[in-house]
Amino acid sequence: MISLSDIPARGGSPFTPPMIVFLLALATAPFWLEAVGLYSYLGIEITIWILYAMGFNLLFGYAGLHSFGHGAYLGVGAYAFGLFQHHVGVSLWGGLLAAVLAATIAGAAVALFVAHRRGIYFALLTIAFGQVFWFCAIKLRWLTGGEDGLLGIPRPDLVIGPLRVSLQENTSLHWFSAAILGLAMLGLWRLVNAPFGRVLQAIRQNEMRARFAGYDVWRIKWLVFTLSASVAGLAGGLFAMAQESAYPDVMSLHQSGLIVMMILVGGGLVSFWGPVLGVLVYFIARDIIGGITETWLLWFGLMFVVMVMVRPEGAAGLAHVVRARFARAPVKAPVSTPAERSA
Repeated sequence: MISLSDIPARGGSPFTPPMIVFLLALATAPFWLEAVGLYSYLGIEITIWILYAMGFNLLFGYAGLHSFGHGAYLGVGAYAFGLFQHHVGVSLWGGLLAAVLAATIAGAAVALFVAHRRGIYFALLTIAFGQVFWFCAIKLRWLTGGEDGLLGIPRPDLVIGPLRVSLQENTSLHWFSAAILGLAMLGLWRLVNAPFGRVLQAIRQNEMRARFAGYDVWRIKWLVFTLSASVAGLAGGLFAMAQESAYPDVMSLHQSGLIVMMILVGGGLVSFWGPVLGVLVYFIARDIIGGITETWLLWFGLMFVVMVMVRPEGAAGLAHVVRARFARAPVKAPVSTPAERSA
C-alpha cells in the first residue's frame, strides 16, 4: 500500500491544475446542478463537508491520529454561530469568528488530555470527549434547545466595506462557501507541503522515532488537533447558516463515523484530494442511489467494506497507482533483422 510519503511534495506552486479545475467546477455548480437532475442546495452541502473533511484529514490522514469524535467540533462551531446571532448580533463575520474560536478552544482543551496518548487509547479518548459534547448539547436545553436544536438562525448579509450582499438565496451562499473553501484549501495545501506537513507524516510513520529525532511530538500533536478542530468549527458555522439551525445530531458518534468512512473511501490516507473524492462519493450514493432504494446506506457500507479489503488506499490511491503504472509503461525495443545484427 502506498502512503503520503510516496507522493512528492509540491509546495513551490500555490495552485495546481487539479485545484484550479476543482474550484472552477465548484464555482459553476449552480449553473449545471439542476441541469443534471440535482438540486442547488447540494452544492452547499458538498462544499461544507469537503471543508470539514479536509480539516479532519490534516489530523487523520497526515498525522495518523484516529479521532472518532470529531463531529463535536463541527457541532460546537454550529452552536457558537447560532448563539452569536441570537444573543450578540446578526453578523456574518462575527458569527464565523465565534464558531472558529469556540471550536478552537474546545479542540485545544481536549488535545491537552489526548495529545500524550496514541493508538487505541487516543481513539477511545476522542470518542469519550465527543460523547461529552453531544450529551451537553442535549441536556443544556436552556442554551442549546436540547433535542430540538437551536432554531431560527438567520443568514446574515455579507458585508465588505460599503458592499452588502444578501446570502438568503442558495446560489449566493454557495459562492460564499466556495470562496471560503478555496481559501482554506490553499492554506491547507501550503501547510501540508511545508516542513510541518513532513513532520506530521513522520509522526504518523513512527512517533517514537520522530521524538528521538528531536521533534516536540506532544506539542505538534496538540497543535494539529487544535487546527483540525478550528477548520471543523468554520465548517460548522457555515453549516448552521445553511441549515438555519444547529442540532445535536451532527455531534453524534454516527456522524463522526461518517467522516471517517468518507476519508477512507476517498483515499485521504494517501492523497490531499482523498477527502474531496470521499465526500463526492458519499453524496452521490445518498442522492442517486437513495433515489432508487431506501437502503442506499447499505450499498455505501458494502462499497466501503470492498474498498478497505481490496484497495485500502481508497479512490485517490487507486488513481495514483494507475497513473504511475502508465508513466512507467515499458517501451518495446524495435526487433532487428539477422542482417542488422550481423552488421
